[in-house]
Amino acid sequence: MEPNSRIAIIGVIVSQEIKKVVIAGGGTSGWCTAVALSKQFGKLLDITLIESEEIGTVGVGEATFPTICTFHRMHGIDEREFLQATGGSIKLGISFENWARRGDRYIHSFGTIGQSSWLGDFHNILCAAREYGYDAQLDDFCFELQAAKHHKFAIMQSPKLNYAYHFDAGRYARFLRRLSEQNGVKRVEGKIVEVKQNADTGFIEAVTLASGARIEGDFFIDCTGFGGLLIEKTLQAGYEHWGQWLRNDSAVALQTEFSGDLPPYTRAIAHESGWQWKIPLQHRQGTGHVYSSAYISDEDARNTLLNNLDGDIRVELRLLKFHTGRRKKAWIKNCVAIGLAGGFVEPLESTSIHLIQIGIARLLQLFPFAGCCESLANRYNEQSRVEYERIRDFIVLHYKATERDDTPYWRDCRDMEIPDSLAQRIELFKEAGIVYMNPEEVFRIDSWLQVMLGQRIKQQRYHHFPHAMDRAQMIASLDKYKNDLAAAVRKIPSHGEFLKDYCPMKWD
Repeated sequence: MEPNSRIAIIGVIVSQEIKKVVIAGGGTSGWCTAVALSKQFGKLLDITLIESEEIGTVGVGEATFPTICTFHRMHGIDEREFLQATGGSIKLGISFENWARRGDRYIHSFGTIGQSSWLGDFHNILCAAREYGYDAQLDDFCFELQAAKHHKFAIMQSPKLNYAYHFDAGRYARFLRRLSEQNGVKRVEGKIVEVKQNADTGFIEAVTLASGARIEGDFFIDCTGFGGLLIEKTLQAGYEHWGQWLRNDSAVALQTEFSGDLPPYTRAIAHESGWQWKIPLQHRQGTGHVYSSAYISDEDARNTLLNNLDGDIRVELRLLKFHTGRRKKAWIKNCVAIGLAGGFVEPLESTSIHLIQIGIARLLQLFPFAGCCESLANRYNEQSRVEYERIRDFIVLHYKATERDDTPYWRDCRDMEIPDSLAQRIELFKEAGIVYMNPEEVFRIDSWLQVMLGQRIKQQRYHHFPHAMDRAQMIASLDKYKNDLAAAVRKIPSHGEFLKDYCPMKWD
């Protein structure tokens, strides 16, 4: 039987054994996919990546979530080498400014707050202590949050700091490309102009490049960005739009000089019709304005950004247009969409690279070595749907839970209807002070709590299990925890000192 032939098993079309994988598109999604596949299955698969210098990449995903550390460890990526190659810095969380009200500021950190009980979470203990007259804030009991506030960082085990990274996206792709090619991945330069499908099954058999070259494969991974050349334009997956909840559809981005103390966090600064990110790297700062074109023109958004810069411009503005949402199916036949080809929430909580890498991890676990079949695709699609929807809800929370009414944008965000899944979470916290996370959910209880409180959502009640504790012992334990944490923060170096000692940038 020919390698690209198909067989029917119990009425379902199943491809033959997968030996040749074609990744369509480079950038962060393409090269993350390549490095993972080649590291784990390089002895089993022939992997080719096609990318075009003519098309380029979005290249502004420069802030990440802690799951990237796990992804790197899984695939043998050396942390120092990576940070040196990308001008990387440490990220302990995100500083939200002007979100619930003008002048507000809170940090959503990646840390655990206090020490919880199986009966309930730590914030219930602090609520009880405050009734006894104890004066402290939740922030005082989170190592990551306090280290972020003081611009400190160290790699340590006890206590341990949970962290992610900031890095230069272009350098990251080049770094991953080098590792992938060392693992045997073949890169082909070219623009895909035609996708060839099997006339009987609809499975993709090959792509043709502008040069006339034909690249055949058994399995195709679509990393072609928003357009979804394979998953959408060829296989017509369909798109579920979320613009009714996530109104932003545009961004202007640039790079500036950066000097001074290096904060180990991303800044997200709310403006009249959107928000601005500021991402500090070793050699520059990435910044941009995310906004809704229904409320502000591109020109006014550009001026808003230019009027809120910290340093001189190094790289000029780029204008990006996007639609928030997800493909209705991320896996169809013998094609899986990874990254922007599969969907886009928005960059507020830096989940784009997480979605790339969790999509890759899911693909590795379900990889169809014996051939593609509907059950595998259905499992992948369901997991992908749930992942996107839970992240969507967390990001919508930031917009819905605002008291701002100074512009039509913020009034509309405040007054909008939200998904039932999010509305139920908010009501549960308001009425009972209970926060939860679902299985396999990326945002933990502490994340939901920090954002709900930061956005001024007030709980009316709390669980009274702490009142069964000895009052003096509880207060003494809180004091010790807070004081030990403050002492640990004092002992560690500044973020800038850490970077100079651990991973100073290496220029190409």
